[in-house]
Amino acid sequence: MLFRNLRDEIDATLARDPAARSRLEVVLCYPGFQALLFYRIGHWFWGRGWHLAGRFVSHLGRCATGVEIHPGARIGKRLFIDHGMGVVIGETAEIGDDCTLYQDVTLGGTSLERGQKRHPTLGNDVIVSAGAQVLGPFRVGNGARIGAQAVVLKEVPDGATMVGIPARPVGREPGRDAPHPPEPIFAPYGFTGEIPDPIARALNALLDEVTTLRARVGELERGREGGDGRRGAAAAEADPMRQRVGAQP
Repeated sequence: MLFRNLRDEIDATLARDPAARSRLEVVLCYPGFQALLFYRIGHWFWGRGWHLAGRFVSHLGRCATGVEIHPGARIGKRLFIDHGMGVVIGETAEIGDDCTLYQDVTLGGTSLERGQKRHPTLGNDVIVSAGAQVLGPFRVGNGARIGAQAVVLKEVPDGATMVGIPARPVGREPGRDAPHPPEPIFAPYGFTGEIPDPIARALNALLDEVTTLRARVGELERGREGGDGRRGAAAAEADPMRQRVGAQP
Protein backbone atom coordinates (compact mmCIF):
# COMPACT_ATOMS: atom_id res chain seq x y z
CA MET A 1 0.00 0.00 0.00
CA LEU A 2 2.79 2.43 0.93
CA PHE A 3 4.70 1.96 -2.31
CA ARG A 4 1.53 2.07 -4.42
CA ASN A 5 0.63 5.43 -2.85
CA LEU A 6 4.13 6.75 -3.51
CA ARG A 7 3.94 5.67 -7.14
CA ASP A 8 0.60 7.47 -7.50
CA GLU A 9 2.12 10.61 -5.98
CA ILE A 10 5.04 10.48 -8.42
CA ASP A 11 2.58 10.19 -11.31
CA ALA A 12 0.53 13.10 -9.88
CA THR A 13 3.66 15.26 -9.81
CA LEU A 14 4.46 14.40 -13.41
CA ALA A 15 0.88 15.22 -14.45
CA ARG A 16 0.72 18.60 -12.69
CA ASP A 17 4.24 19.96 -13.12
CA PRO A 18 5.55 20.28 -16.71
CA ALA A 19 9.05 20.85 -15.30
CA ALA A 20 9.20 17.24 -14.06
CA ARG A 21 10.84 15.08 -16.72
CA SER A 22 11.14 11.66 -15.11
CA ARG A 23 10.15 9.65 -12.05
CA LEU A 24 13.76 9.56 -10.90
CA GLU A 25 13.90 13.37 -11.00
CA VAL A 26 10.76 13.56 -8.85
CA VAL A 27 12.20 11.15 -6.28
CA LEU A 28 15.58 12.90 -6.04
CA CYS A 29 14.74 16.58 -6.58
CA TYR A 30 11.17 17.26 -5.38
CA PRO A 31 10.96 18.16 -1.67
CA GLY A 32 7.19 17.81 -1.70
CA PHE A 33 7.42 14.15 -2.65
CA GLN A 34 10.26 13.56 -0.20
CA ALA A 35 8.21 15.16 2.60
CA LEU A 36 5.35 12.77 1.83
CA LEU A 37 7.77 9.86 2.08
CA PHE A 38 8.83 10.99 5.56
CA TYR A 39 5.17 11.54 6.44
CA ARG A 40 4.11 8.04 5.40
CA ILE A 41 6.80 6.50 7.61
CA GLY A 42 6.04 8.79 10.55
CA HIS A 43 2.30 8.18 10.18
CA TRP A 44 2.93 4.42 10.29
CA PHE A 45 4.69 4.83 13.65
CA TRP A 46 2.01 7.24 14.92
CA GLY A 47 -0.80 4.84 14.07
CA ARG A 48 0.83 2.14 16.20
CA GLY A 49 1.17 4.35 19.22
CA TRP A 50 4.87 5.12 18.77
CA HIS A 51 4.29 8.85 18.96
CA LEU A 52 7.84 9.92 19.74
CA ALA A 53 9.21 7.92 16.81
CA GLY A 54 6.57 9.43 14.53
CA ARG A 55 7.39 12.98 15.64
CA PHE A 56 11.12 12.35 15.25
CA VAL A 57 10.67 11.12 11.68
CA SER A 58 8.47 14.18 11.01
CA HIS A 59 11.23 16.41 12.40
CA LEU A 60 13.80 14.78 10.14
CA GLY A 61 11.52 15.40 7.17
CA ARG A 62 11.14 19.05 8.14
CA CYS A 63 14.91 19.51 8.38
CA ALA A 64 15.48 17.79 5.03
CA THR A 65 12.66 19.35 2.99
CA GLY A 66 11.35 22.49 4.73
CA VAL A 67 7.89 20.90 4.82
CA GLU A 68 6.36 20.14 8.21
CA ILE A 69 3.65 17.47 8.25
CA HIS A 70 2.46 16.20 11.61
CA PRO A 71 2.40 12.38 11.60
CA GLY A 72 -1.13 12.45 13.04
CA ALA A 73 -2.56 14.19 9.96
CA ARG A 74 -4.62 12.16 7.49
CA ILE A 75 -3.63 12.55 3.84
CA GLY A 76 -5.35 10.94 0.88
CA LYS A 77 -3.98 9.84 -2.46
CA ARG A 78 -2.00 11.81 -5.06
CA LEU A 79 -1.26 14.90 -2.98
CA PHE A 80 1.07 17.27 -4.85
CA ILE A 81 3.10 19.73 -2.76
CA ASP A 82 4.74 22.07 -5.28
CA HIS A 83 8.01 23.77 -4.21
CA GLY A 84 7.03 22.94 -0.65
CA MET A 85 9.17 25.27 1.44
CA GLY A 86 7.27 26.54 4.47
CA VAL A 87 4.24 24.24 4.16
CA VAL A 88 2.75 23.32 7.57
CA ILE A 89 0.08 20.64 8.05
CA GLY A 90 -1.28 20.26 11.57
CA GLU A 91 -2.04 17.19 13.65
CA THR A 92 -5.79 16.92 13.05
CA ALA A 93 -5.74 18.15 9.45
CA GLU A 94 -7.33 15.91 6.82
CA ILE A 95 -6.61 16.11 3.09
CA GLY A 96 -8.64 14.32 0.43
CA ASP A 97 -7.50 12.87 -2.89
CA ASP A 98 -5.86 14.80 -5.76
CA CYS A 99 -5.20 17.98 -3.76
CA THR A 100 -2.43 20.50 -4.46
CA LEU A 101 -0.60 22.71 -1.98
CA TYR A 102 1.92 25.40 -2.89
CA GLN A 103 4.72 26.96 -0.85
CA ASP A 104 4.06 28.64 2.52
CA VAL A 105 0.61 27.09 2.91
CA THR A 106 -0.56 26.53 6.49
CA LEU A 107 -3.33 24.14 7.51
CA GLY A 108 -3.43 25.36 11.10
CA GLY A 109 -5.55 25.29 14.23
CA THR A 110 -6.95 28.08 16.37
CA SER A 111 -7.86 26.03 19.46
CA LEU A 112 -5.65 24.95 22.36
CA GLU A 113 -7.85 22.05 23.50
CA ARG A 114 -6.14 18.67 23.39
CA GLY A 115 -7.92 15.78 21.77
CA GLN A 116 -10.23 18.05 19.75
CA LYS A 117 -10.43 18.62 16.01
CA ARG A 118 -8.39 21.82 15.56
CA HIS A 119 -7.29 21.82 11.91
CA PRO A 120 -9.18 21.99 8.59
CA THR A 121 -10.42 19.18 6.39
CA LEU A 122 -9.81 19.54 2.65
CA GLY A 123 -12.09 17.70 0.26
CA ASN A 124 -10.98 16.19 -3.05
CA ASP A 125 -9.37 18.22 -5.88
CA VAL A 126 -8.70 21.25 -3.66
CA ILE A 127 -5.96 23.73 -4.67
CA VAL A 128 -4.42 25.96 -2.00
CA SER A 129 -2.20 28.63 -3.53
CA ALA A 130 1.03 30.16 -2.25
CA GLY A 131 1.00 31.74 1.19
CA ALA A 132 -2.62 30.87 1.98
CA GLN A 133 -3.62 30.19 5.58
CA VAL A 134 -6.53 27.84 6.30
CA LEU A 135 -7.17 28.07 10.04
CA GLY A 136 -9.78 26.19 12.02
CA PRO A 137 -11.69 22.89 12.25
CA PHE A 138 -13.97 23.37 9.23
CA ARG A 139 -14.32 21.78 5.83
CA VAL A 140 -13.06 23.09 2.49
CA GLY A 141 -15.36 21.61 -0.15
CA ASN A 142 -14.47 19.47 -3.14
CA GLY A 143 -12.94 21.35 -6.04
CA ALA A 144 -12.43 24.55 -4.04
CA ARG A 145 -9.70 27.06 -4.96
CA ILE A 146 -7.93 29.13 -2.30
CA GLY A 147 -6.13 32.17 -3.73
CA ALA A 148 -2.62 33.31 -2.84
CA GLN A 149 -2.22 34.93 0.61
CA ALA A 150 -5.87 34.27 1.47
CA VAL A 151 -6.79 33.71 5.12
CA VAL A 152 -9.68 31.25 5.32
CA LEU A 153 -11.51 31.22 8.66
CA LYS A 154 -14.82 29.51 7.87
CA GLU A 155 -16.27 26.67 5.84
CA VAL A 156 -15.84 26.76 2.06
CA PRO A 157 -18.55 25.31 -0.21
CA ASP A 158 -17.81 22.89 -3.03
CA GLY A 159 -16.28 24.52 -6.09
CA ALA A 160 -15.85 27.95 -4.50
CA THR A 161 -12.93 30.30 -5.18
CA MET A 162 -11.80 32.17 -2.07
CA VAL A 163 -9.61 35.29 -1.99
CA GLY A 164 -8.75 38.06 0.44
CA ILE A 165 -8.25 38.62 4.18
CA PRO A 166 -10.48 37.27 5.55
CA ALA A 167 -11.23 35.12 2.53
CA ARG A 168 -14.57 35.42 0.77
CA PRO A 169 -15.98 33.77 -2.36
CA VAL A 170 -15.66 35.53 -5.70
CA GLY A 171 -17.24 34.94 -9.08
CA ARG A 172 -20.53 33.15 -9.62
CA GLU A 173 -21.91 30.94 -6.90
CA PRO A 174 -20.88 27.33 -7.64
CA GLY A 175 -23.61 25.35 -9.31
CA ARG A 176 -26.07 28.25 -9.26
CA ASP A 177 -26.54 28.38 -13.02
CA ALA A 178 -26.30 24.64 -13.60
CA PRO A 179 -28.00 21.59 -12.06
CA HIS A 180 -24.61 20.11 -11.15
CA PRO A 181 -21.29 21.84 -10.31
CA PRO A 182 -18.69 21.61 -13.09
CA GLU A 183 -16.07 18.91 -12.89
CA PRO A 184 -12.95 20.37 -11.19
CA ILE A 185 -9.99 20.95 -13.51
CA PHE A 186 -6.44 21.38 -12.28
CA ALA A 187 -5.32 25.02 -12.47
CA PRO A 188 -1.75 26.01 -11.49
CA TYR A 189 -1.82 28.13 -8.32
CA GLY A 190 -5.61 27.87 -8.44
CA PHE A 191 -5.72 30.57 -11.12
CA THR A 192 -8.67 30.14 -13.46
CA GLY A 193 -8.48 33.46 -15.33
CA GLU A 194 -11.97 34.37 -14.06
CA ILE A 195 -11.09 35.64 -10.58
CA PRO A 196 -12.33 39.22 -10.15
CA ASP A 197 -10.60 41.62 -7.79
CA PRO A 198 -13.04 42.06 -4.86
CA ILE A 199 -11.67 45.53 -4.01
CA ALA A 200 -11.98 46.66 -7.62
CA ARG A 201 -15.50 45.26 -7.71
CA ALA A 202 -16.45 47.26 -4.61
CA LEU A 203 -14.91 50.43 -6.05
CA ASN A 204 -16.73 49.92 -9.34
CA ALA A 205 -20.01 49.58 -7.44
CA LEU A 206 -19.30 52.83 -5.61
CA LEU A 207 -18.47 54.59 -8.88
CA ASP A 208 -21.72 53.34 -10.41
CA GLU A 209 -23.66 54.67 -7.42
CA VAL A 210 -21.90 58.04 -7.59
CA THR A 211 -22.74 58.27 -11.30
CA THR A 212 -26.39 57.51 -10.54
CA LEU A 213 -26.51 60.10 -7.75
CA ARG A 214 -24.90 62.74 -9.98
CA ALA A 215 -27.49 62.12 -12.67
CA ARG A 216 -30.28 62.42 -10.10
CA VAL A 217 -28.85 65.67 -8.68
CA GLY A 218 -28.62 67.05 -12.24
CA GLU A 219 -32.29 66.23 -12.84
CA LEU A 220 -33.28 67.96 -9.59
CA GLU A 221 -31.24 71.06 -10.43
CA ARG A 222 -32.78 71.31 -13.91
CA GLY A 223 -36.23 70.92 -12.39
CA ARG A 224 -35.48 73.67 -9.88
CA GLU A 225 -34.22 76.01 -12.59
CA GLY A 226 -37.35 75.35 -14.63
CA GLY A 227 -39.55 76.00 -11.60
CA ASP A 228 -37.77 79.30 -10.88
CA GLY A 229 -38.28 80.40 -14.51
CA ARG A 230 -42.00 79.66 -14.39
CA ARG A 231 -42.41 81.51 -11.12
CA GLY A 232 -40.51 84.54 -12.55
CA ALA A 233 -42.76 84.67 -15.64
CA ALA A 234 -45.88 84.44 -13.49
CA ALA A 235 -44.64 87.30 -11.27
CA ALA A 236 -43.89 89.47 -14.34
CA GLU A 237 -47.43 88.92 -15.66
CA ALA A 238 -48.92 89.78 -12.26
CA ASP A 239 -47.14 93.20 -11.89
CA PRO A 240 -49.16 95.10 -14.57
CA MET A 241 -52.37 93.77 -13.10
CA ARG A 242 -51.33 95.02 -9.66
CA GLN A 243 -50.57 98.42 -11.16
CA ARG A 244 -54.00 98.59 -12.85
CA VAL A 245 -55.74 97.53 -9.67
CA GLY A 246 -53.83 100.19 -7.66
CA ALA A 247 -54.76 102.92 -10.20
CA GLN A 248 -58.53 102.43 -9.75
CA PRO A 249 -60.29 105.07 -7.53
